[in-house]
Amino acid sequence: VQLVESGGGLVQAGGSLRLSCVVTGSFHSIGTMGWYYQAPGNHREMVATITRDGKTNYADSEKGRFTISRDNAKNTVYLEMNILKPEDTTIYYCGGTLDITGWGTEHYFWGRGTQVTVSS
Repeated sequence: VQLVESGGGLVQAGGSLRLSCVVTGSFHSIGTMGWYYQAPGNHREMVATITRDGKTNYADSEKGRFTISRDNAKNTVYLEMNILKPEDTTIYYCGGTLDITGWGTEHYFWGRGTQVTVSS
């Protein structure tokens, strides 16, 4: 199983990016997925999460600017990032809870991250 992020890059302040994360490989089902960031020397922190049935949760700092969504048919989760600020510059990671076997045991998987750089 792999979680593969894409969509990061360089953007000017005030601009937008759309991150994507697709889950590939063999698995039974995908549960809650989310986007996280990790500044150098800090812990990984939540940006937003979304359950399989679409219930979302956001960090306070991203409410109103970022939107998480998912397409269960495509095993993909998205993060629409608007009104980007230079302080949003960091690596964004996709994470998800997967049941690999169908026996009800879930494990958390991480992608390798995608760099977002916002210039002033």
